[in-house]
Amino acid sequence: MQEEQVQEKIEKAARQISSAQTLIITAGAGMGVDSGLPDFRGTEGFWQAYPLYAKLGLNFSQMATPQHLTHDPTFGWGFYGHRTNLYRETVPHEGFGILLNWIKRFNLDYHVVTSNVDGQFQKAGFDEDRIVEIHGSIHHLQCCEPCKPVLWKNEHKFEIDFETMRAASYPLCKFCGETARPNVLMFGDFQWLPERSNNQERRHVACRHSIEHLAIIELGAGKAIPSIRWKGEQMARNNPGSLIRINPREPQVPSGQISIPLTALEALRRIDAKLKG
Repeated sequence: MQEEQVQEKIEKAARQISSAQTLIITAGAGMGVDSGLPDFRGTEGFWQAYPLYAKLGLNFSQMATPQHLTHDPTFGWGFYGHRTNLYRETVPHEGFGILLNWIKRFNLDYHVVTSNVDGQFQKAGFDEDRIVEIHGSIHHLQCCEPCKPVLWKNEHKFEIDFETMRAASYPLCKFCGETARPNVLMFGDFQWLPERSNNQERRHVACRHSIEHLAIIELGAGKAIPSIRWKGEQMARNNPGSLIRINPREPQVPSGQISIPLTALEALRRIDAKLKG
């Protein structure tokens, strides 16, 4: 796409946002890359972030399973404990603040729908009650079994041996004393407790009944796990408004929607500059 075309899309997105009553923010893993979080896209990206797993021949889908947590918890929690520490330490990038400023400036109702489990939207100051985490959150725990359908906060302090990617200790279920796990939907996962995410979704659906005109801005959601892309496209079909898809690699959109082939932060900065005139 030529620069003139990109700028035309930026201007169209700015008009859509300034005329909206509700802003729906949908986000995938690409939203966190500008904050310095690893890009797990493809095996090579994952192995760059975790060289030990490259040596062991384990890719993301093979690590992101409940089996390691159940059968070898120090190894399983080496992966999830490291990610927990990473997400706790990461500072959300400027783009989160830009979105919050639009919400305040244009007096927008808003909702966030994300496949990310990192809690970055909460950390950036978005209202917990307006966020849907469709794959759960690493900051909440459940029993591996699970013995009870109950969640609690992940407050465990993780020390990771980076030579072996094993955790020195790991959290236990507060009810039965067996291994706890993050309340995150994993691959081949039949033990995930979805009720927290389901409750978030129910609040979101209930609020959507009052929407009159919305802008849907999708940030860094790829085709590999297309849940977020599908949700944005469905909302655009069923509500008055447009989908603004921001993705440097896979920006393709259905007819009539807005495609911006930039990273999340660059696109948000450029739309913001246009809105400021």
